Amino acid sequence: MSDRIDIELDTSGLHCPMPLLKLKQRLNKMAVGQVIKIKTTDGGSVKDFATFVAQVGHELLFQEECGGEFVFIIKK
Repeated sequence: MSDRIDIELDTSGLHCPMPLLKLKQRLNKMAVGQVIKIKTTDGGSVKDFATFVAQVGHELLFQEECGGEFVFIIKK
C-alpha cells in the first residue's frame, strides 16, 4: 500500500454509478503519479473500479472491504 495519499474521496451512501463518476471527475483534475484514496459503501464499485482502472491504465494499489465499506487506493 502507498504511504502517500494525495487526495481522499468519500462516496459513502452514493449508489451506482455515482461513486465511479465522482472518481472519474477527481482523476481528471489530478496529475499523473498522484494517488487517491476512495471510500464507498456501494458493492458494485468493486467491479466498476477494477474495470475502469484497467481500461484507462491507472494502477490499483490497494483494495479492501471491511464491514460494508470498500476502500481503494489508485495511482493515476
